[in-house]
Amino acid sequence: MRRAAVPRWHRVVSAIRRRLAGADRERGANPVELAVLMPLIMVLLFASVQVAAVFLARSTALHAAQSGVNAQRPYQAPEGAGVDSATRFLQAAGGWLVGWDSADPTCVIIDEVEVTCTVSGRSLSVVPGVDFAVRQSAHGTVERVTEP
Repeated sequence: MRRAAVPRWHRVVSAIRRRLAGADRERGANPVELAVLMPLIMVLLFASVQVAAVFLARSTALHAAQSGVNAQRPYQAPEGAGVDSATRFLQAAGGWLVGWDSADPTCVIIDEVEVTCTVSGRSLSVVPGVDFAVRQSAHGTVERVTEP
């Protein structure tokens, strides 16, 4: 008795079936891989959020310092106008910059020509015990009357 010829596609299909049936030996490997990678994923997630918080705190401090300079620059601006403006900005800005009120914003007029405002604080901490110092300054020229 002669065996009938088996078509080529049939042999390919049966080889694929044998290979797929052998994959059952690795059953349950995906949860183990996930358990190993999950701490790394969580660390990267929290680190990226912390970096974003630091950049937001720096941006808040810089904008508060610029607000102080803009308030102190006008001709015959009252003393302390820059500090008041920076403080109002920080009170309205939210909690991205922490501890700015312990080191109040400072505005210094140098030789009645230039004003420099500095804002200091710490970034909001996402990871307990980790915080970054933030200090931003802005400079500007004081407006004055000059003779032609």
